[in-house]
Amino acid sequence: MTSIFAVTDNEDILALQPRLTAADAGVRRIALIDLADLEEPDGLLWLVDRLRQDPAEDVRAEAARLLEAWEDEAVVQALCEALTDPAPAVQSAAAQSLSLLKTAAAGRVILPWTTHADVSVRIAAFRALRELRFAEAAPAASAALEDADASVRREAVGVLGWLKQLDALPALAQLASDDPDTEVRRAATGALGLASDAEVLPALRQALHDPAWQVREEAATTLGKVGHSDAGPALVEALNDDYWQVRLRATRSLGRLRFAPARDALIDTLGHRISNLRKEAALALGELNDRGAVAALQAAQDDGDPEVRKAVRIALSQLQ
Repeated sequence: MTSIFAVTDNEDILALQPRLTAADAGVRRIALIDLADLEEPDGLLWLVDRLRQDPAEDVRAEAARLLEAWEDEAVVQALCEALTDPAPAVQSAAAQSLSLLKTAAAGRVILPWTTHADVSVRIAAFRALRELRFAEAAPAASAALEDADASVRREAVGVLGWLKQLDALPALAQLASDDPDTEVRRAATGALGLASDAEVLPALRQALHDPAWQVREEAATTLGKVGHSDAGPALVEALNDDYWQVRLRATRSLGRLRFAPARDALIDTLGHRISNLRKEAALALGELNDRGAVAALQAAQDDGDPEVRKAVRIALSQLQ
C-alpha cells in the first residue's frame, strides 16, 4: 500500500495515510471521504485501489460512491468491475455511480458489460447507458430485447426509448403485445410514444386490452402522445375500463387529441365518483372546443371538490 503513496508529494494526501491504512474499517471509510473532499487527482489511485482490494464491504461501497464524480477511464472500468463484487452493497453503489456519468468515453467503457454473464451486471450497464443517452448502445439494446431476463429487456427498452430509435419500433411493438412480463410490456408500450405516425396504433390498441391495468394505463397515455385522431374510438372505449387509472389517462389523451366525438362520453365522466376523473373530464371538454358541453360544465360548477370546480372554470373560459 505504501507504493501508492509514493507516487504523490501532496501533503494533504500523505497526512491521511495513517487513517487510510488503519486497521479499523470505520476509520478507513471516513478517511476515504476526507480524501475525496480534497478533489485531488492523485487521490483517485487510492480510491480505486480500495474499491478493488479493501477487505471491508463498507469501505469498498464508500469508495464506489465517492468515485461517482470522476469520468476517467480507469475509474469507470473499476466501477464496472465492482458490479461483480460479492457484496450487494458494493454492486449497488457502483451501479449508482455509473448511472451518474455523462461522457461518451464512459459509455464506451460500459458498453461491453451489457453482455456479461451476470444478469445484475447487464441491468446496471444498460441503466447507466440509458442515462448517458449513448447512441452506440442502440445495437446492444436491440439485441437485449431478446434477453432471457425480463429486467434486462426492460432496461434495453429504456435505452431505445431515450435514444428515440425508430428502427426499433417493430420489435418494441412485438414486446408490447407478446412479452410475458407485465413491466416489459408496459415499458415497451410507453416507448412506442416516440413514433409520430400511425404505424404503432395497432399495437397500442391491443395494449388497451392487456390483462394488466398498468399496461392499459400506459397505452392510454401513449396514444395521446402519438397524436393521431384514429386513436380516438379506442380511447373512448377505454373510458369504460374497470380501473379508474386507465380511464383517467384515456380522458386526458382524448383532450390532448381534441377528439370531438368523445364529448358525450366525457360528459358522462363528469359524474364519476372519483374527483380526479371528473377534473380530467372537465379539462378535456374544454380542449374539445365544443359548446355542446357548456350546459354539462355549468351544472358541474358546484362540484364538491375545489380542483374539479377550478377545472370546470378553465373549461368554460375556453368555450366562451
